[in-house]
Amino acid sequence: MNRKNIPIKDRIIFALDVDSKEEAEKWVDMLGSHINFFKVGLQLFLAGWFPVIDMITKRGHKVMCDLKICDVPETVKLALRQLRHRNIAFATVIGNVPIVKAAVSEKNGVKILAVTVLTSIGDEDIKEMGYEGPIENLVLYRAKRALEVGCDGIISSGTEAPLLRDKLGDNFLIVTPGIRPDTGDEIPGDDQKRIVTAQNAIINGADYVVVGRPIRTANDPIAVVESMQQEIQKGLSPQFN
Repeated sequence: MNRKNIPIKDRIIFALDVDSKEEAEKWVDMLGSHINFFKVGLQLFLAGWFPVIDMITKRGHKVMCDLKICDVPETVKLALRQLRHRNIAFATVIGNVPIVKAAVSEKNGVKILAVTVLTSIGDEDIKEMGYEGPIENLVLYRAKRALEVGCDGIISSGTEAPLLRDKLGDNFLIVTPGIRPDTGDEIPGDDQKRIVTAQNAIINGADYVVVGRPIRTANDPIAVVESMQQEIQKGLSPQFN
């Protein structure tokens, strides 16, 4: 597996799933010396809009705009145009090929990541949605189609990352949410189902891991960050490549 040259401070994308720009700013200030990449999702974006993103990028950090944009293709194009000139590194989109293709056509320097199957969805959920095959087959199919139309990467759980690397190669990004410490500690409000540790995500082929609650609810968030970064370093070691 060919590893990309990504600084360790960029490997963890901290999910700023908070209620206000002010709270987000506190987390960026607290973690900014250890983490360089922050995710702005629906909750925070609706609370603070683009000033939140500007606050992060003006501090020299990277932003993943995780809005999982999904609409008719023309609307998706127009939505992506709103992300221009914001120094956004990644933006997420979810949908069929025309939707993803529309996003790619307007990326303008923003890397487009296609969401395959949310990590909060398990086998029984897929069956209820009318899909009879295993989740990994659906993830592979969606990833392959997204990459064919020009996506820069995929949002995928760490459990499917080995299959994606085996079948699709190394020339795209895998960003993995659903990261949990190997401690067995219960995390309040946890709805993730397809989970892995930071180390295993990297071993399996992920380039970045998205982490929110394990850091945000910890008594010592910096200690959790440092521990996960050590895990990632181990996962990048030659013995696993």
